[in-house]
Amino acid sequence: MDPKAVFCPNLACPARGQVGRGTIVIHSQQEQRYKWNQCGRTFAATSGTAFDRLRTAVDLVVLGVTLLAHGCPVQAIVAAFGVDERPVVAWQARAGAQGERVHQHLVVQPRDLGQVQADELCVNQQGQRVWMALAIQVPTRRWLGGAISATRDGRLIAQLVATIRACALGRPLLIAVDGLSSYVTAIQAAFREPIPTGRRGRPRLRPWNDIGIGQVIKHRAGRRVVSVTRRIVQGRATLVARLIHQTQGHGGLNTAYIERRNAPFRARVAALGRRTRALARRTATLEAGMYLIGTVYNFCTAHDSLRLDGIIGGHKWLPRTPAMAAGLTDHCWSVQELLAYRVPPPRWTPPTRRGRPSKELQRLIAQWCS
Repeated sequence: MDPKAVFCPNLACPARGQVGRGTIVIHSQQEQRYKWNQCGRTFAATSGTAFDRLRTAVDLVVLGVTLLAHGCPVQAIVAAFGVDERPVVAWQARAGAQGERVHQHLVVQPRDLGQVQADELCVNQQGQRVWMALAIQVPTRRWLGGAISATRDGRLIAQLVATIRACALGRPLLIAVDGLSSYVTAIQAAFREPIPTGRRGRPRLRPWNDIGIGQVIKHRAGRRVVSVTRRIVQGRATLVARLIHQTQGHGGLNTAYIERRNAPFRARVAALGRRTRALARRTATLEAGMYLIGTVYNFCTAHDSLRLDGIIGGHKWLPRTPAMAAGLTDHCWSVQELLAYRVPPPRWTPPTRRGRPSKELQRLIAQWCS
């Protein structure tokens, strides 16, 4: 136990989320609990992780979640380890919630994306079909996020584009999608910024500079693709060609990277298979599986196309994960490390009150907001 590496998770504490301030002590070595002297609260070492208040052995949970993240059926885990089905389903829900927290904290941050590709998957649900929209960053193969909806409409695409917008800096960007018209409307609405005028009222919005939108439309006859139409909806052709060269090196406008990225989802979520009897009974379970597979892919899976020439220790290749290629981490995470990662809560902000703040509030502001 290292008190210098943890933070207080109490949302009512003004020192929440701050590490290395010297006010956390070990409360109980046997029970693995810390104490924060500022608010007097105690908390477990597993607080804020997927292992919080879990009575099952950590090794068994990590092994079960690893199998779930690689497409092993729940019934197979039940038969192999002799456990009940309900705890295994609960492990998946815990791991999905932990993956979503890690994803929102580390992945959904403004960065230079270069090129993004997006696509939708049809999911077989009991009594109906739902749609899952996904997006990746092409240079790093990093999964940016996804959205789930009962219909393949503008609301689904708007949720996905909002995630892409939250991950993007104001740099030249190419977004390659299929022929769904909702993409163009959602991208043009999301990638805008206000023009400051100094006057009262809502300022006008202008589109981002150097935003390219490309569509790849596949024409089918039955189940076969007979022709492909590529068109640039927005942006200069020279900009699109330059971004394609910078992000993928060769080739033309395509959605091959996101379609290749869909393969692990289809292989690891049975309901995403094209011809399968498996059904996703609940949307919450499908969303938990999406974040579990996505975060394991980003942080725990080395990608062959991202490896570097080995120059240290005589290794032929140096493996890299999408998170390593994007600069989010410096090593390949294990599944246990992913499940045990503690996401800090948002920093405390002083309450807004009329009049002069009290001396106690001024002291808290000087101590924890500096």
